[in-house]
Amino acid sequence: MDWRDEGIVLTLRPLGESGAVVTLLTREHGRHAGLARGGAGRRGRALYQTGNRLAATWRARLGEQLGTLSAELIEAHGARFIEDPLRLAALASAAALAEGALPEREPHRAVYDRFLALLTRMEEDERSAEWPADYARWELALLADLGFGLDLARCAVTGETQSLTHVSPRTGRAVSAEAAAPYRDLLLPLPAFLGGTGTARPGEVLQALALTGHFLEQNIFHPPQGLPAARGRLIDLLGRRR
Repeated sequence: MDWRDEGIVLTLRPLGESGAVVTLLTREHGRHAGLARGGAGRRGRALYQTGNRLAATWRARLGEQLGTLSAELIEAHGARFIEDPLRLAALASAAALAEGALPEREPHRAVYDRFLALLTRMEEDERSAEWPADYARWELALLADLGFGLDLARCAVTGETQSLTHVSPRTGRAVSAEAAAPYRDLLLPLPAFLGGTGTARPGEVLQALALTGHFLEQNIFHPPQGLPAARGRLIDLLGRRR
């Protein structure tokens, strides 16, 4: 059996002398791995660089086998971030989250489309500091796509839709400033931009990532596994830039 699809490279793991197991996030076949012959060689590593968008072909005698993977380059997103440590860290973090969170071979078209849109935004926004907010929104959307979406539209206590400033760490529901006041230390801050209001102010992206990180770890990356190290490197770089 075989399929053809477009995919974004998540990981490359050398196997044998020159082969590599490459994991793609494909649009129609989800997170899918295959053996790329020559993938660990010089040309293979350039082709299967994390973030690159490929036209991929996968073949196997049986569906449950690892199968072989061949591909042609569509867009070299990964190579375009190689001189920018912060964008490279964001790419590595998104790839690690997709690799660790998505079930194997289960289509998640919205995740793929948003990942591609994030890469495009990071390229177009080369001279701006606004793309990290899009990265935070991507994590929020990933939670929703996996069935752990947060309810940020109205207050869990009063039902109001204005002045939403916090989120319950247990339920993932928003809380208004008035309702949150007695329990402020027990709640997670909700940056206004994450609720769809305006652009991110200084420090708000880190607040947003603390929020999404809490629910990613609570629902998907349970201890002792924890969140990917690549995500921690991104937060560290964002903190230094601030």
